[in-house]
Amino acid sequence: MILFVFEGEEREPYLFRTLERLYFPRDNNRIVCSFGNNLYDLYKELEKYGDDGDIVSIMKERFTSVKDNPLVEVECSSDFSEIYLFFDYDFHHKHLSVEEINSQVMEMLSLFKDETDRGKLYINYPMIESIRYTKELPDKNYYTYSVTRDECREFKGLAAAFSAYPSLDWIVLKDETTTKEEYISVRDNWFFLKEQNVKKANYICNGIYAYPIIKDSISQINIFTCQVTKYVNTEKTEVAVLNAFPIFLYEYFGKIKRAI
Repeated sequence: MILFVFEGEEREPYLFRTLERLYFPRDNNRIVCSFGNNLYDLYKELEKYGDDGDIVSIMKERFTSVKDNPLVEVECSSDFSEIYLFFDYDFHHKHLSVEEINSQVMEMLSLFKDETDRGKLYINYPMIESIRYTKELPDKNYYTYSVTRDECREFKGLAAAFSAYPSLDWIVLKDETTTKEEYISVRDNWFFLKEQNVKKANYICNGIYAYPIIKDSISQINIFTCQVTKYVNTEKTEVAVLNAFPIFLYEYFGKIKRAI
């Protein structure tokens, strides 16, 4: 089985259902659940557990009294062959300094670096709404987009206003009655999003807007380290807009082809 843990309860699972239909086999080999709080709350939860802490134990406890508990038959983390976590950078967090935020993110990325062990953490910069922060696809200027810490406080609205698309229909398969044309359009849009985000990750890490020669050169730790040194810890105190889903698709499936 594969476990996917998302920060939010709505947007991330909503998008992931489309990715399942587009790319994953039609089986019941995946469990999807939401932590319901941010990465820094997860950090505090793990601190309570000490060395015995793991994401499966935390999620099982959170779902104990929930109807339709997705983890009811799960005993421990070894029940999963792979574990993936998706959380937001949220460096506008009002109760933490930038230094505290960066320290905690680095600890979490160091802890969750292997999907076959404790799990692998993917980070959205600054948050999941970065998936919308694009002009009409393919957007040749995507690699240039960044937002300041102050702008991140209103990023949901900024992303909606900036986007060339008024809703998420361009990247979401809404139901089983989706037409072939709609399916092809949505899959192609994810192809372009994958290209833009993977190439931008390589630009952030290596200064080259192209697919990386080596996948590990855009590891989550490398992306974060370069975000901090090249964007966050600068006079502008900004972050390069980047979404985790396209990078996950690239690492999991490789160079996905277009639908046509």
